[in-house]
Amino acid sequence: MKQNSTRRKFLGGAAAAAVVVAQSGFGKSYQAAITESEQHDDPTRKPGKPQGKIGTRSPFEILEKIPSDTSSRTPLQKLYGTITPSDLHFERNHAGVPFINPNQYQLLIHGFVDKAMMFSLADLKRFPSVTRIMFLECSGNYRGQKAELSPQEVCGLTSQSEWTGVMLSTLLRQTGLKPNASWFLAEGGDGARMTRSIPVYKALNDAMIVYAQNGEAIRPEQGYPARLFLPGWEGNTSVKWIRRLEFSDAPFMTREETSKYTETVNGKIRQFSFVMDARSVITFPAYPARVEKGWIEIRGIAWTGRGKVQEVEISVDAGRSWNLAQLCTPVLDKAHTQFRYLWRWNGEETEIMSRVTDETGYIQPTYQQLSASRSSRGGYHFNPITRWLIRPDGQVLHVPEQP
Repeated sequence: MKQNSTRRKFLGGAAAAAVVVAQSGFGKSYQAAITESEQHDDPTRKPGKPQGKIGTRSPFEILEKIPSDTSSRTPLQKLYGTITPSDLHFERNHAGVPFINPNQYQLLIHGFVDKAMMFSLADLKRFPSVTRIMFLECSGNYRGQKAELSPQEVCGLTSQSEWTGVMLSTLLRQTGLKPNASWFLAEGGDGARMTRSIPVYKALNDAMIVYAQNGEAIRPEQGYPARLFLPGWEGNTSVKWIRRLEFSDAPFMTREETSKYTETVNGKIRQFSFVMDARSVITFPAYPARVEKGWIEIRGIAWTGRGKVQEVEISVDAGRSWNLAQLCTPVLDKAHTQFRYLWRWNGEETEIMSRVTDETGYIQPTYQQLSASRSSRGGYHFNPITRWLIRPDGQVLHVPEQP
């Protein structure tokens, strides 16, 4: 009788605290006290909140982009898999996010075409749709001169979504193209009227007019109600809030492809460097994580604008030796690919890093190789191997690079 009374007293929460044996993720046992208030918070003792119109994240999961005046960065180190939640997709804007009524939206295709045409959003949705999982990356996606930098800060201007829309080639079958049409101008409906010259071959290959992202209408920050999407090419060419495509026989030499979005290579100015080169980054362990001695699963993502990732190698000894990581399937074209590598850390200070090789044979370069050819410390199309220092106390820091 006394034993049953004690049990009822414990389950009823009258005890000030209860001690249980728990086990950490590293296999270490420890004693954990459950306080009286925590017992009263037992979710099995009361109904939860009712269903809502919109799902929410747990308040324990803090996921935020890092904003600046012109961009905001995806928290790569806090994500799982390869799909970026729509509200965490990176942003790069030139005049803020415009407000566009979808009922008033129109896309004009004109210039060197057989028939100029205007398409409403409803018109675009009447054409056969295509859905693809692909990454998008800003051409200026690099920071690297501090130790206290997370993957989000180093290269958080890349994200991946499931994009749905109509192939641009489908629309061009309606308008026709003049034989001498070799370029087109893509113009956005933002305050900057963002414009880029694009070769016609890209329009006929895999260019899309996108109106949906991750199963919902594309968000205003990503170009609502529709954007141009050029798989594998620098993000600024995938003009958001697309409103006009003008076809011609030469590039238009806009501000965004003359004074901007060009880089110095071997003493010359490189222009129209559209394709994003292969890149990888370890997202765990990385700053600001702290690890313990023993088995660690090194995780990260790799991608290339030239097709598929072929392999990712991991070094756990500051680049002296390399081992193949496991690629997580599916390995898709022009898409983030997750990789894993199981490693037993002995507690000594070391550097870890990853490098990717894509299906064209391109190998991700070191910072020194890039800076030597570019004569710069960063800038556009800078995709160096990222290094992480693991100190004996388990603190992980970014390794700043020196040209």
